[in-house]
Amino acid sequence: RSATTNQQRHLLNHELFCSAFLLIETHTHTHIYIYNLSINAFDYNCHIDLIKLLKQEGELVRLRKARQKMSELFPLTEEIWLDWLKDEIRLTEEEPNREKVYELFETAVIDYICPDIWLEYAQYSIGGMGSPGGMDKVRSIFERAVTAVGLHMTKGHVVWEAYREFENVMLSTVQPPPGRILNHEEQELLKTQIERIHTLFRRQLAVPFMDMEATYAEYDEWSEHGVADTVIHQYKKALQQMAKCKSFEEALIVAEPPKLAEYQSYIDFELKEGDPARVQIIFERTLAENCLVPDMWAKYTTYLDRQLKIKDMVLSSHERAVRNCPWTMGLWKSYLLALERHGADHQTVSDVFEKALNAGFIQATDYVEIWQAYLDYLRRRVDFSKGEKSSKELEELRGAFSRSLDYMKQDVEERFSESGDSSCIIMQIWARIEALHCKNIQKARELWDSIMTKGNAKYANMWLEYYNLERSYGDPLHCRKALHRAVQCTSDYPEHVSEVLLTFERVEGSLEDWDVAVQKTETRLNRINVQRAKVAEKEANLAGQDVGRADQRRKTKADKKGQKNVQKGTRAGEKRKAEQDDNSGTKRHRGNGNQPSEYMETETGLSGRNAPPGYKPAAHGNKRAAAAVHKQNDDDDKPELRNDNSSVFISNLAYTLEEPEAKLRTQFETCGPVKQIRPVFGTKGNFKGYCYVQFESTVSVAEALKLDRREVEGRPMFVSPCVDKNKNPDFKMFKYNTSMEKQKIFISGLPFSCNKEQLEEICKSHGTVKDIRLVTYRSGKPKGLAYVEFADEAQASQAVLKLDGMCVEDNTISVAISNPPSRNMDKPGSHRLMTDMPRQVFGARGRGRTQLSLLPRSLHRQSGSVSKVENGTAAERMPATASEALNAAGETKPLSNSDFARMLLSK
Repeated sequence: RSATTNQQRHLLNHELFCSAFLLIETHTHTHIYIYNLSINAFDYNCHIDLIKLLKQEGELVRLRKARQKMSELFPLTEEIWLDWLKDEIRLTEEEPNREKVYELFETAVIDYICPDIWLEYAQYSIGGMGSPGGMDKVRSIFERAVTAVGLHMTKGHVVWEAYREFENVMLSTVQPPPGRILNHEEQELLKTQIERIHTLFRRQLAVPFMDMEATYAEYDEWSEHGVADTVIHQYKKALQQMAKCKSFEEALIVAEPPKLAEYQSYIDFELKEGDPARVQIIFERTLAENCLVPDMWAKYTTYLDRQLKIKDMVLSSHERAVRNCPWTMGLWKSYLLALERHGADHQTVSDVFEKALNAGFIQATDYVEIWQAYLDYLRRRVDFSKGEKSSKELEELRGAFSRSLDYMKQDVEERFSESGDSSCIIMQIWARIEALHCKNIQKARELWDSIMTKGNAKYANMWLEYYNLERSYGDPLHCRKALHRAVQCTSDYPEHVSEVLLTFERVEGSLEDWDVAVQKTETRLNRINVQRAKVAEKEANLAGQDVGRADQRRKTKADKKGQKNVQKGTRAGEKRKAEQDDNSGTKRHRGNGNQPSEYMETETGLSGRNAPPGYKPAAHGNKRAAAAVHKQNDDDDKPELRNDNSSVFISNLAYTLEEPEAKLRTQFETCGPVKQIRPVFGTKGNFKGYCYVQFESTVSVAEALKLDRREVEGRPMFVSPCVDKNKNPDFKMFKYNTSMEKQKIFISGLPFSCNKEQLEEICKSHGTVKDIRLVTYRSGKPKGLAYVEFADEAQASQAVLKLDGMCVEDNTISVAISNPPSRNMDKPGSHRLMTDMPRQVFGARGRGRTQLSLLPRSLHRQSGSVSKVENGTAAERMPATASEALNAAGETKPLSNSDFARMLLSK
């Protein structure tokens, strides 16, 4: 008995210990969650875990605080709200105060469109009908419910039915018992109540719902006089609308969450239908299941901003958007604009902006954009006509500019290791406001001095922006000073800045000013050229070192390969000797033993010496031999056209061109009698995009060359003389200039849909557009690049300053003065490139895909004597010897095979 008692005591102690341990562990986890939230209050999952843990503990007071804290930071889902509301309803059963629950319901219905929460709200309000005005409050809540979720096609009918059920109960209270006659007042009350139910039926049958036929049957049975014709008409229209939407609803039923694609199709359909109420409800249904998709919130708020424009609805949706996706800067920016658009007070806008700064954006540039949006708002509040000193708003604007710079320097740089505003856009805007509106050019100059000290002094476009500011609001003295500083500091495009200075002195300066400008620009450019030459020399030395190491590796590899060949040859000799011994001197062949050795060698591609006349290799034979035969046939045919002075070479044709011979004949018959057109096809019969055209007379060639660049099915056709490159290695096919074109700009980042007309419309406001060339692939698809030629250099420079960074169809374009690199007609990485190019330039293994050439373009352009070829392309002088090529490393173009052959023969 004593042992049993002790065992029970031990079990009881063990249970008490486990309970105490679990309690301690629970409290420990609670403190951990609270500590984590003190560090990061926006940890959504931590909030959820803390609420679950507190509910398990029964800590109702702390549970309420935890839910309130989470609700302040995030919208809560339907499940969380219902759980919270049911707990609060149970707590208030003992308390007479129902207003707290009403306030909680009002907060809950704001976050999302949830029919279940509205139904719970209405049912809870029924319990308070006994209080003064209780019945009116119930009807008010039901009306708000059907307005909010009454169009929900799958769940809205539940709210309608609850509303009618409530009114039916009210009808039973005013109906007299059998045998009693009602007085006039009671009859009017009964009639009014019956009309309420009729009205609810009519309203519900005018709205498309799933399974709305049952509601119609119920109304038909309930109504004493049947269904009115007008109600039937509305009901049929709703049935037609429901039939249109049925496929979308069925797709949502079978789809897996989050059903974003199905909802997007549904939204597109409703937008075409154009019913604002239905568009709104489908957006709300989408966001209830995809609340963390910023693009969907952006589409919804944009629709409300542009279509409905109802203040309360618009601002409420913007607020919900930033609460759901606080990390998305675009939603905060739209919210600020909506507040200003609907006349919100200044304090509200400022509070929203402060919340945006604490939202935790994912990149530094987001902070720059939100500051710009807020500064734009403050600038629009200033009435500059009042003067500089009498404006309180102006002082606030200046204070905000100053604070934004400090914020970028301290907060943003510490978080992202960059300011996000490398070009100092905010300071540039501030300087322009000071110069334009406040007439304070001195402050603008101070700001620009600060901009240049932040690493922007080496960029020509920054100096030209400063120069334009001085040109517009300053004086010639400071313009000259800015340009002189630009010439000394610019490192990316010093030639362009020098040209601007000389142009300025031509217009404004004296002879002495002109001499000083010429001296400074020449000195600076000479210094730049020396620096570029040193860089090129250093690159050449590094390339030479790479060649030495590559030669050593190649030699080692060749030695190892030689040893393997010797060993392999020894084994092969022993094997042949063994076979000869086994077969008594008779040689056998594997495969078809009856086939002579000559035919076997021909079929395997080893030799074709003994093949019979007209023999063709089998389809399964050696492909290399077959390709060689095709190439030989091609080479046999080409000299007839290539060496004929009456022929032209046509290229850049579309690969998909059907019947090229017939189409080209119609193009070139106007130039003279055509003797032959030979399009070139691949081994599989596909057109390769080029052909040869031979005329009966050499006079026709000059006329044919005039057709160069004529479009053939949307692509420019290249027409050039038929020249054998082996005999004329200096002939260049590239037809565009490879030097700096100061009157022409290069644009990148264009949308692929942009055409010449659209680009001309963009550029013509900055000068006279002489020519536009869109760059395309061989297939004709655009690359998003273009060259635009203006009348002079000044217009091109102005276009660079105004168009660089401009948005074209959501694409940010980059614009610069045209400075195309020297062209090599061979593709990088090809076999010809590896053989034509000196090995000391790229190293033993050739040029890698990501290897950069550090040789400045100006050194390429300065090398050699330049002559003009027939097509207008500058051709550089090629070195005659290998030593000359090595002495000019980095300054001449790579040698071709024919150049090396000529050098070897000259030895």
